[in-house]
Amino acid sequence: MSLQDVPGFRERRVRTGGIELCVAELGDGTRPTVVLVHGYPDSKEVWTQVAVRLVEQWHVVLYDVRGHGRSTAPEPLRGGFTLEKLTDDFLAVVDAVSPDRPVHLVGHDWGSVQSWEFATVKRTEGRIASFTSMSGPSLDHFGHWIKQRMTRPTPRRVGQLLGQGAKSWYVYMLHTPVLPELAWRGPLGKQWPRILQRMEKVPAGDYPTPSLPNDAAHGAWLYRDNVRARLRRPRADAYAHVPVQLITPTGDIFLSEKLYDQLELWVPHLVRRSLPAKHWVPRTRPDQLASWISEFVAADESAREDGRPAPDTAPTGAYADRFGGQLVLVTGAAGGIGRATAFAFAEAGARVVAVDRDAEGAARTAEMARLIGSPAAWSEAVDVSDEQAMEKLAEKVAAEYGIVDVLVNNAGIGLSGSFLETTSEDWKNVLDVNLWGVIHGCRIFGRQMAERGQGGHIVNTASAAAYQPSRALPAYSTSKAAVLMLSECLRAELAERSIGVSAICPGIVNTNITATTHFAGADADEEKRLRKRTSRLYGLRNYPPEKVADAILDAVVHNRAVVPVTPEARAARFLSRLSPGALRGIARLKPPL
Repeated sequence: MSLQDVPGFRERRVRTGGIELCVAELGDGTRPTVVLVHGYPDSKEVWTQVAVRLVEQWHVVLYDVRGHGRSTAPEPLRGGFTLEKLTDDFLAVVDAVSPDRPVHLVGHDWGSVQSWEFATVKRTEGRIASFTSMSGPSLDHFGHWIKQRMTRPTPRRVGQLLGQGAKSWYVYMLHTPVLPELAWRGPLGKQWPRILQRMEKVPAGDYPTPSLPNDAAHGAWLYRDNVRARLRRPRADAYAHVPVQLITPTGDIFLSEKLYDQLELWVPHLVRRSLPAKHWVPRTRPDQLASWISEFVAADESAREDGRPAPDTAPTGAYADRFGGQLVLVTGAAGGIGRATAFAFAEAGARVVAVDRDAEGAARTAEMARLIGSPAAWSEAVDVSDEQAMEKLAEKVAAEYGIVDVLVNNAGIGLSGSFLETTSEDWKNVLDVNLWGVIHGCRIFGRQMAERGQGGHIVNTASAAAYQPSRALPAYSTSKAAVLMLSECLRAELAERSIGVSAICPGIVNTNITATTHFAGADADEEKRLRKRTSRLYGLRNYPPEKVADAILDAVVHNRAVVPVTPEARAARFLSRLSPGALRGIARLKPPL
């Protein structure tokens, strides 16, 4: 979809400093205004997918920075792109589109660099309500960051300086005369769309526009007019006079996350969020950005109406800066480990889809997730062993909530009893849920992650039984061993797509799986006795599912391959490597039931 296709699209020309800026407006002009500022070598169309998601709630404004898109370029180019002149442009735009009300500012790349100027200079005070920054630091803050590391060097600081220096190779190239212009108007400009698709997984569409070669050639002066001067003499008064939301793509190849160390010294009200994505997030993660922008703007608007300071909208739980706003789907979420995992992600600010055959249980989990801290949570009643049902679930989730960022294949059932007493129907039931449910989830949702091209993570709940043989659990152990090997194979295959895969292997955890475990060969009365006995033993062990949930979040953050949980699971894992014969000996022992 192009901007022109959005209902309510209108365009105007704004004159400032001898040039004309092309300004696009979307949505109801009486609502609070969100201004989106593009970076280099982009035009305003880089924001299209974000803008169409914001327009239902806000008055959205985009403009081509001078010399880009359909805006005119200054003459001469040298000296025509200073931060002071860019600030003049911004004020001219906001005076035209929102003369009586401050605007909410959003910037990406160089749009963020110049927006830091807008948010920290005196003459814009009262014209900006909030600022969301992504992939573009303040040149003043960057200058102080460099000076601090040069005047007080430590091995760690020197490493940070060298690391960012390597990432900034393109800045040096843009300072060379003539060559950048020739490259952009020649082969680089022609190949750029394919480079973005290959390197950044940017989908094709209305971006980049045909004006790219000229945009990039003109935009080189953004760097030449500002970078060296500001880094040498950074302002000492570059304090933000508005609340700031910092969104940091963790896979950004141009900027180090360390650039934002101690940013709180410059920003009195700062909300930090991190996003596992590459640099061009306005094109690759529009759902996530629109959600965070709307949440931040809405919180600020509410606070302003009530005369309160802007609230901190970011979740405060563990890993909140990593999972806030991400979409997490958990199967088997009506109870036990699945429920605890859904709650842990909710506390970290993730949006949660709770899936279970138990519709009421899944609904209770989703409701509690919202109370705990999830900005949105939904429940879905689905049998994971039903391939068609899982296909429909994936289609619905993608259409209504977005592509899943983290998938937790947790649904499982218990089965105990000797191999000779386990019927083919018993085998089918346990493999359908424990193995095929995981296969369906990995295949269907994993493909969506891969096609999106921005990575993700799959967590499969296996068991210590996957590597600890037992005469009492042949079918269950087989299903979990298959899950473990499947996870290892997937991890190898999906690594090149930046999709992590973890197998979680709990030991004895106090969940209600024991109350529903089927005991092969036992009549109804005997099975009831065995369930009660097993539940009592698990209760005495009393290892809470919340600890498994914590291990799951940690596995995603650190991309761990196999995670034994509980001391006995870790001990069995150790023995399986050091002395598998000892485990085989233990497997011959009859369980105390």
